Amino acid sequence: MFTGIIEEIGTVAAVKPGRKSAELTVECRVVLEDVKLGDSICVNGICLTVTSLGSREFTADVMPETMRRTNLGSLKKGEKVNLERALSLGARLGGHIVSGHIDGTGEISAREEDENAIWLTIAAGSDILKYIVLKGSVALDGTSLTVAYEDENCFKVSLIPLTQGFTTLGSKKTGEKVNIECDVLGKYVEKLVLYGKESKDCKKKDLSIDFLRENGFA
Repeated sequence: MFTGIIEEIGTVAAVKPGRKSAELTVECRVVLEDVKLGDSICVNGICLTVTSLGSREFTADVMPETMRRTNLGSLKKGEKVNLERALSLGARLGGHIVSGHIDGTGEISAREEDENAIWLTIAAGSDILKYIVLKGSVALDGTSLTVAYEDENCFKVSLIPLTQGFTTLGSKKTGEKVNIECDVLGKYVEKLVLYGKESKDCKKKDLSIDFLRENGFA
């Protein structure tokens, strides 16, 4: 489990592709301080297991499912990635609960400067947007952010200077892909609402506030 508060920007040292999978090696410093083999590190929002360790790098295996659902397949040597170690008990939860399990990718369709902030517009499919809630939380490339706008085609987030400088999002350009993890709460609510003897009929309906009221959830 993670918080979406990036600890360090790492550098891709090597990508060893398989037929459908890959082996990823990342150069870093901070996240290696108390990590051991088998621990989890969130790389661009993706929970990966450390399979080997060096003094300034770690290696992780990337399975085919992860390659299909994320932007890891496009990473090249020298590219920068957001890194976060797993949340430890007793630590402050500065962002929101992030599992490191990516729901899909979106595309940066617009970038706009607003004094000290940068607005990013993310175009995504309905399978992602149905979980995006105004003023709710979303993780982009592992970074915990607040949704400032949403409609049927896209959503927007605003990056403060610290986020711009301390994550890779500040240097992202229009057309680039980002990994998206929606707030896990919405997914559990949807599952509970749709589960049961009426699930077949419910799946044909859109999840709405009226539907939640009808079923005693609002």
